[in-house]
Amino acid sequence: MSDIATIQSRFNASELAAIQRENDFFNTQLNEGKPQSKEMGQEEFMKILIAQLTHQDPTAPMEDKEFIGQMAQLQTLRDISSMAKDFNRLANLLQGSEATGALGKNVEITDGDSIIQGTIKAVTREGMTQVLVNGNYYQWDQVSKVFEE
Repeated sequence: MSDIATIQSRFNASELAAIQRENDFFNTQLNEGKPQSKEMGQEEFMKILIAQLTHQDPTAPMEDKEFIGQMAQLQTLRDISSMAKDFNRLANLLQGSEATGALGKNVEITDGDSIIQGTIKAVTREGMTQVLVNGNYYQWDQVSKVFEE
């Protein structure tokens, strides 16, 4: 059994959700709000560009077209990063709204191999959207069915 599976088996869904919230908050604080990424960011791109300009051959400097192309790539990178953040915020907002709309409704939740049925009594919208069912918090992603009353 993996370390994660061992840890998960020792806590109920509500405790795991609380741990996940704390972990997400800690990682956000640790990274100063920046998500971890293996892709080159704006800062790294600028460092490479500055190093390239600093160490270029004076007898064969970078052509204007190359420089303009790299600056355009930098702007594109900024725009894509901004759009990704906006889409992430929009997705979280939609997920929170969807869960809030299910407040008071009966749901079926898949928790590992277990199926839990109950009524949503509360919704948390901080970070990952969670719902309170039968006294335990579950991730909104775990809700597999919502029933009319």
